[in-house]
Amino acid sequence: MADYAPEVKRLLREAGCYLVRQGKGDHEIWYSPITGRRFVVDSKIKSRHTANAVLKQAGLPKKF
Repeated sequence: MADYAPEVKRLLREAGCYLVRQGKGDHEIWYSPITGRRFVVDSKIKSRHTANAVLKQAGLPKKF
């Protein structure tokens, strides 16, 4: 099964987003300068819908 997390994190970094801190379990808290908000990124993203939802929270267009 595909893991979208590495590609999602690469896209976030390219857009200027950055890791704020480790969250609970295998989650990370990221910040987006586009939206000015923090959002959660799971370390293993198995669904393309979840991957697109993370990009949407960061203010980026769908990719998957």
